[in-house]
Amino acid sequence: MPDVFVNYRTGDEESAATMIARELARRFGAERIFFASNSIELGHRFPMELIRAVEECETLLAVIGPRWAEVQGADGRPALEAEQDWTRREIQTALDRGILVIPVLVGKATRIDRAILPDDLLELADCQYRRFDHRNAESDLTALGDALARLLPELGAVDRDARAVRERAEAKSRKKSARDTGHARMRTRDVEQRVRGGIGNLNGDLSGTFVNEPQGPVNTGRGHQYNAPHFEGDNTGLQFTAGDNSGTVHQRFERERRQSDDGR
Repeated sequence: MPDVFVNYRTGDEESAATMIARELARRFGAERIFFASNSIELGHRFPMELIRAVEECETLLAVIGPRWAEVQGADGRPALEAEQDWTRREIQTALDRGILVIPVLVGKATRIDRAILPDDLLELADCQYRRFDHRNAESDLTALGDALARLLPELGAVDRDARAVRERAEAKSRKKSARDTGHARMRTRDVEQRVRGGIGNLNGDLSGTFVNEPQGPVNTGRGHQYNAPHFEGDNTGLQFTAGDNSGTVHQRFERERRQSDDGR
């Protein structure tokens, strides 16, 4: 069952109607768009198919160009004046059944003049319309499709363009999440390497240098210290790495002190 019936008049704007039907079929699926030249199977009786499709659709697009009311029938009179004119009958059936009718004014067509309409189509002049211009075909077709997707939930649910937008957004989000996770892991590894190497400070950003706590007892009074480094004199600017510093550092400074005492 089609959701959208594309109504048009032969001799007016068949090319615009074809473009509209083709784009809507691409976006929502061909089975949801009724376009007489494509939707009626060979051998089927078109009067019955046309009426059935109009009665079952959710909305009818009445494609109206500059010559819509001027195209003549076989009798030489405007085709719109004939009660059996199919363009007129399709619109009339939709209006009588309360189906949503959307006029699509093409090119130089202006707002529908009630004076040119037969009595059974007067309501068409009151319907809100959309415009279509061949020079702005892409944007006008997108706007029309967006409007139909909003008005008809059935179309919105199968909107291929909307699905493509969601998929691109989801792929972008996954890519960003993976990138952020990778950066977080790199920062974590960097922090771990700095901590293991004794590099960092105690201010929270783990940059700079700190000295690990010394191992072994520390002499805080007077006298010699054998299990931790003992410094005398000006040790400004000297930094050392903690660990088992007993012995080597102490002995060097003890030797230097004795040499200094012997020289006095």
